[in-house]
Amino acid sequence: MSLPQTPSFRLEGKRALVTGASSGIGLAAAVALGQAGADVVLVARGAQALDDVWNQMTAAGYTATALQLDITDLAATQAAVEAQGPFDVLVNSAGLARHSAAVNTTPEDYDAVMDVNLRAAYFLTRTVAAGLIAAGKGGSLINISSQMGHVGGIERAVYCASKHALEGMTKSMAIEWGSRGIRVNTLCPTFIRTPLAEQTLKNPERRAWIESMIKLGRVGEIEDMMGPVVFLASDASALMTGASLLIDGGWTAD
Repeated sequence: MSLPQTPSFRLEGKRALVTGASSGIGLAAAVALGQAGADVVLVARGAQALDDVWNQMTAAGYTATALQLDITDLAATQAAVEAQGPFDVLVNSAGLARHSAAVNTTPEDYDAVMDVNLRAAYFLTRTVAAGLIAAGKGGSLINISSQMGHVGGIERAVYCASKHALEGMTKSMAIEWGSRGIRVNTLCPTFIRTPLAEQTLKNPERRAWIESMIKLGRVGEIEDMMGPVVFLASDASALMTGASLLIDGGWTAD
């Protein structure tokens, strides 16, 4: 009898596209994939922050390329992906939140959140998958969702709607592309200490409520997302598709 071998978490020879790569979860994902050996294309709107991340990653010995891009520009995004692909790994981490009571939601805020969190994510995932299909390759497509894709939240009706929709989109794409070896999953974090969460976390009452809901008793750090990203990107998760990996400290366990 031969002992089983743990599938590799390494990503040498893989090309990864990471959106929202200049800060927060996207930054953590890009660094984690680079550390695991992937060739990472960093995507963000802001040139200076993007260049800073690229400089630090390359200085650390990781293989990375910076690509300034607004993923809500669907035509430009498709052209860039087609020119630089195919990509073995996608981490769809660009996101937007505009929180308010549902009765105060404006059409402008609704459209802005949906444009980034759902519309851009949908068409980017589709474009990366089309490149893999054309090349006859499998791949791992990872959408950064949220625990709010599984529960509701105060003053988060639009954000929750976008993430619930992202969950449904992911499951449908997983079913459609599974026979081609293309896996599609979501990572669903709780509140992570990022620029996006800063406004909520600096409110003492909200911070206390958040920590009371997280069973492990602390807000997440971007490092908490790095292992799960590598897991879903690698052969270690080869039988996972259409799944939601919750990194929520037990928030949704109730």
